[in-house]
Amino acid sequence: MTERIETAGCFCGAIRAECRGDPFWINYDHDDDCRRAIGGPLTVWIGYRPEQFSIVQGKVKTYSKTPGVVRSFCGRCGSSIGYTDDGIPDEQYFTIGFFDHPERFKPAVHGYQKFRLPWIEFSDDLPRVDEYTRRRDPKLGNPNTR
Repeated sequence: MTERIETAGCFCGAIRAECRGDPFWINYDHDDDCRRAIGGPLTVWIGYRPEQFSIVQGKVKTYSKTPGVVRSFCGRCGSSIGYTDDGIPDEQYFTIGFFDHPERFKPAVHGYQKFRLPWIEFSDDLPRVDEYTRRRDPKLGNPNTR
């Protein structure tokens, strides 16, 4: 069987990347911090292990407003790429808009449901969680409260 390879890139094409293998987690995120960073009412995060991801062209820029959380983006066009969080090591998340074939990624859960904008409605029966959908190191706190 052939290994799954997903390709990705920013809006201007300066950044190109690939992810090898299957993602371990896909979720809707209604978090207000992510909403501001992404510029949309919500996003879908796709989780891969760091060793599954590689930049094949360009160099990403990073920014951190919240201690332990580092967001990546294209320095030329500003496209959001993803983030890492020290509270969930060995996990790396990429926004669905970064991928060339977003239709291949089906979310499994809604995260930060308590921040969902009231006019956004889903008819699915996926679980709805008011916090992170992944277990974080509690010693690092919650990004919304630190």
